[in-house]
Amino acid sequence: MDGDVRLTIEDGVAELVLDRPAKHNAVTPAMARRLLDHARALDADDAVRAVLVRGEGERAFCAGSDLNALAAYPSAWHFRNRVEYATAIRNIRKPVVAALQGWTLGGGAETALSADLRVASETMRFGFPEVQRGWVGGGGASQLLPRLIGQGQAARLLMLGDPIEAAEALRLGIVEEVVPQSALLDRAREIARKLAALSPVAVQSVKAAMRMALEAPLSAGLTYENEMNVLCFSAGDHLEGIRAFNEKRPAEFAR
Repeated sequence: MDGDVRLTIEDGVAELVLDRPAKHNAVTPAMARRLLDHARALDADDAVRAVLVRGEGERAFCAGSDLNALAAYPSAWHFRNRVEYATAIRNIRKPVVAALQGWTLGGGAETALSADLRVASETMRFGFPEVQRGWVGGGGASQLLPRLIGQGQAARLLMLGDPIEAAEALRLGIVEEVVPQSALLDRAREIARKLAALSPVAVQSVKAAMRMALEAPLSAGLTYENEMNVLCFSAGDHLEGIRAFNEKRPAEFAR
């Protein structure tokens, strides 16, 4: 099957591009493996400080997994051991921005939920059609969506399977911004560059603390947050932040 996952890196920002526009960037097993390889490499590359994930073309961010590929797994065991591409995005320690346009469905919507910040164009259509085809998604939607928008609205989207438009996704809190299609990439890149300019220790500590909030009781989460605070101070980036404040200039974090 055709399709690829392209990677470019510039000024501390990595762009992961799902490149199969003729098929709405539906992900094949080969693309999933390539995405996993890229994600692991980006985490290990200190020059990368933020990640932007997007789809090629204007018709779709990602329409999920390639249905013919799903039907081709020789057994349920082989399917169980597949590379889960939304999880690969979710496991990146660095901040991840998703630029969403057109069809953002199924595994594509789960990939979007696995990012930290989501910017959508007015063309985005977001949904989870798996239930209409006879299954439940395996990339995190049933766990992430209720935590993000509440049990009732999540049930509506996951149990009925009908897509929603960008304006409703913004109202529900699924995306953080909606912009015209012509402004989508510029805005997403602007956010990614801003993240890349911050202290990597601070940004990744914020991400880790927020992830802990999804897992732990309040008392454990508060303790973990304080440990992340101490980690940031031990790394020393706060000294540059204080100097920059006193000198009335933007901070320049070297890491």
